[in-house]
Amino acid sequence: MSESPPRAAALTRAERLDRLPLTREHGRLLGGSGIGWALDAMDVGMISFVMAALAQQWQLDDTQLGWIGSIGFVGMALGATLGGLLADRMGRRNVFAVTLLVYGLATGASALATSVAALLVLRFVVGLGLGSELPVASTLVSEYAPTRVRGRLVVILEAFWAVGWLAAALIGYFVIAGSDDGWRWALAIGAVPAVYALYVRRSIPESVRFLESRGRHAEAEAAVRRFEQSPPLFRSAGAGAGAPVEEREAGGPTAVSASARATGPAALWSPALRRRTTGLWAVWFLLNFAYYGAFTWLPTLLAADGLGLVRSFGYTVIITAAQLPGYAVAAYLIERWGRRPTLSTFLVGAAGAAFLFAIADSPAFVITAGCLLSFFALGAWGALYAVTPEMYPTAIRGTGAGWAAGFGRIASILAPLTVPVLNRAGDIWLVFTVFAAAFVLASLATALLTEPRGRALEA
Repeated sequence: MSESPPRAAALTRAERLDRLPLTREHGRLLGGSGIGWALDAMDVGMISFVMAALAQQWQLDDTQLGWIGSIGFVGMALGATLGGLLADRMGRRNVFAVTLLVYGLATGASALATSVAALLVLRFVVGLGLGSELPVASTLVSEYAPTRVRGRLVVILEAFWAVGWLAAALIGYFVIAGSDDGWRWALAIGAVPAVYALYVRRSIPESVRFLESRGRHAEAEAAVRRFEQSPPLFRSAGAGAGAPVEEREAGGPTAVSASARATGPAALWSPALRRRTTGLWAVWFLLNFAYYGAFTWLPTLLAADGLGLVRSFGYTVIITAAQLPGYAVAAYLIERWGRRPTLSTFLVGAAGAAFLFAIADSPAFVITAGCLLSFFALGAWGALYAVTPEMYPTAIRGTGAGWAAGFGRIASILAPLTVPVLNRAGDIWLVFTVFAAAFVLASLATALLTEPRGRALEA
């Protein structure tokens, strides 16, 4: 009598998620998180246009404008570190919803500001919410995405940033430039995230890996089955690919080493992780410095260069639109070339574009260089947000992403304050040459990262 073949080991819940085709639930998660991401970008982008308007209406000097541009990033630096820690303790979805509520209400209140001091206080609170939300959203999407397209989905999530920034540019062009109170109406529009937070709390699922780490296995199983029972997003995905399979005994969490279970910021500097943490923090810092230094001041610099408020806003709309193809190319290459090559290539491209902007001497040259800068810089952002959660195990994934983003925000605080100094010393040429150098250094720092393409998050 022949023996029956041995039974294959049952899959963990994480493995069941990794083997799924893209389903409608993935689409809902990506869309729901992406709208929140776009609203973030709209808020960050609008302040650059508000600065240009207030420079004329309130007769503010470069120092005051620099602080209006920077104070939100002070809040973002603190928010990113706290948000990541809270996401590893309270859950990704809960922190996502609360942060949307916080910065939405604070942005709406900013529309009523009657002094620079009041505006600074409210922009700091806005920054707390914004800084917390971004790394949490990317971590949540990364933990649900199938391994083979995980990087691509996170880049697509990051592409919503271009949608939000483009919306900010259009609001700047049609609303802020339209009247003296246009900047107030623009900030009032920025209160929309407070309403959207209610949808997030009710409709977006909590991370399965987080639920398992807290022993909430029934909820984790229900979340996995929700995705398994969802129809494929594309017909070619194949029927039945998402059929549920038996879970491992004891609830099915993936086995991890003792070091992977360590929690808190100190775990980021363990011997196994310190090299990648160093590389991530360096890339985050340098990319934040170059990107926010350039784009926060862009409308103001163009207006001061003789283009006028309406014309400079119009140029910025065109330049901002170039972000979308940058994300599209990065989303394609990140699963073809890998995370590190894609990130490094886009950073080098951004360096070249920044130098072209530094020597641009005609409107056509300015627009061309600006579009190239948008294309490469935002493609780099997409790759960075994709690779960051992949560097850490589940227990500290939110903390790792949050602290990397928080450290980077220090540079986004410094950049708007540095631009007036550089501009006085050497005009736009010096400003964008320094940014080009920062992009080059960021590209070199990617050598410290590991290449996670095609690997499960737990690998």
